[in-house]
Amino acid sequence: MSHIAIIPGSLRKESYNRRLARAIAHLPATEGHSFEIVEIGDLPLYDQDTDSDQPEPARRMKDRIRAADGVIFVTPEYNRSIPGVLKNAIDHGSRPYGDSCWGGKPAGVLGVTPGISGTAMAQQHLRNVLVSLNMPALQQPEVFLKWSDDLVDEDGRVGKQAHDLLEGWMKAFLAHVERHKDADIPQFKQK
Repeated sequence: MSHIAIIPGSLRKESYNRRLARAIAHLPATEGHSFEIVEIGDLPLYDQDTDSDQPEPARRMKDRIRAADGVIFVTPEYNRSIPGVLKNAIDHGSRPYGDSCWGGKPAGVLGVTPGISGTAMAQQHLRNVLVSLNMPALQQPEVFLKWSDDLVDEDGRVGKQAHDLLEGWMKAFLAHVERHKDADIPQFKQK
């Protein structure tokens, strides 16, 4: 059994990505695993001056990430990249140098948007960031979703339209987590 942290990259209470984040935790493939939505909305803007005494919301987020076996980022696409709030959370988690909560955590990247590109650019930018964090990211299958009102049903579950696609993705992601669970991924201190 794995414990997975899910980080929605949007702050809006009923954002498409937040709804997707909640829904994927209930797919049949998730049986026997636990999932936790990790909130990032209370993080102040990252300021290196606070590295020696990180704000409590940053410490809390880092503890939750450290307790997880893997991390799923569910991100919208803002101006062809990831939202600032998500990048801010990543920066808090990676600091101070040598005390990153991200290193070695297997990662998965999803996203949904009303646009036809389905968060392709945001996902690619996020993958670039994950490399620098030493997070092995699931490469395939990739999932680029265009929002429709039946993507997540009224009960908060993945609808029929994308069920098989997301079920397959979740199976691949959980296998990815298992492959990396006991791996000794070296952590490097940056100076």
